[in-house]
Amino acid sequence: MAQDSNLFLSVGKEVKDEYGRVIGKVASFAVNPNGRFNAIYIQQGNGKFIKYPAETVKIEGSEVTILSKIKFETENLCNQIPLIWRKDQALKELVEKKKISPELYEDLHNSFDGALNQLKNEAQKITEQIEKETARCTQEIKELNYALVHLEIEHEIGKIDEQAYQTALSMIQECLKRANMEKTDLESMKSKLSNILLGEKPSEPVEMKTEQTEQEAKKETEEQKTETPAPPSPNLPEPPVVVYVKEVGQSGEA
Repeated sequence: MAQDSNLFLSVGKEVKDEYGRVIGKVASFAVNPNGRFNAIYIQQGNGKFIKYPAETVKIEGSEVTILSKIKFETENLCNQIPLIWRKDQALKELVEKKKISPELYEDLHNSFDGALNQLKNEAQKITEQIEKETARCTQEIKELNYALVHLEIEHEIGKIDEQAYQTALSMIQECLKRANMEKTDLESMKSKLSNILLGEKPSEPVEMKTEQTEQEAKKETEEQKTETPAPPSPNLPEPPVVVYVKEVGQSGEA
């Protein structure tokens, strides 16, 4: 990330995550001799210092937001894996069209295959981290709901006055909102990575192929209707057969 003109105006100010939680205060920045912003140093509420890389930092004027590292890594994997897969498919088409030699194909294919396997291993590790963070959010939501119930009980029996009740209620509800937002994001990230780990191919070629198949099937159905007459319905009754019986006795008297 390039250095922002107001970068150092945020020193000493609060830093929040993308869900609005206060992480700490800006203590300093790491900047290269050429002026490129590398990282940010933040003092947490407990007095400890922590360093965040530039790619996880969003700066708008003097406001600094720390983005989710897991989300950042997930987005990178979701972009890189399909890209390498498409390159490998393009390589296969080139060798089938005899535009490259089989030896060159094998060499490059092994390189792409190794990169894919490495990225999928990273995706598996990130998935495990996502599961841990999701469990943390689930526990946090549970505890906040318990806190909300206890607050309501104490307020109902008159132990907490109205002003304190409204302040605490607003605080708990805001925390619940943030925890639910984070949990939803984590579940979405896990779903994307799961599709990749299961070998899901890029969506565009699949959709185009599906549409073409449906059109061909429709065309074949119309041709069958034109060439082959429709058979009679098996549920229609057979025409009635009328049998005339001549009475012998009446014929003899005539």
